[in-house]
Amino acid sequence: MKYLHTMVRVDDVDASLEFYCNQLGLRELRRHNSEQGRFTLIFLAAPGDEEAQVELTHNWDPEEYDEGRNFGHLAYRVDDIYALCQKMLDAGTTINRPPRDGHMAFVRSPDNISIELLQKGEALAPQEPWASMENTGHW
Repeated sequence: MKYLHTMVRVDDVDASLEFYCNQLGLRELRRHNSEQGRFTLIFLAAPGDEEAQVELTHNWDPEEYDEGRNFGHLAYRVDDIYALCQKMLDAGTTINRPPRDGHMAFVRSPDNISIELLQKGEALAPQEPWASMENTGHW
């Protein structure tokens, strides 16, 4: 048995690629458009970890998606949690659970998918503005 990917439905492809690729740092591996099925599949992965993929599914006909809290979250180990959270904050992403402990943070994609960010190796020393930043919403 081998893990292949996790699929999440997205409403706005451009907003989702801005979030997953430009902010989070994933790379697009391949894309498939189905005229007959009226959907697009976009496969993403972290650089150097192409085996663990996220499949963004965009159905062309409008649908309303809710959170699907039973899904849980995606999780990524990151080199510098403070730098990544700052980059995402500067790009307009809400940091729902700031990395107060230098180890863990949560953000949400444009389609409300919860993303856990975990510091690689040991936790970084607590620092501002993160140490005193309150939670926003839920994750």
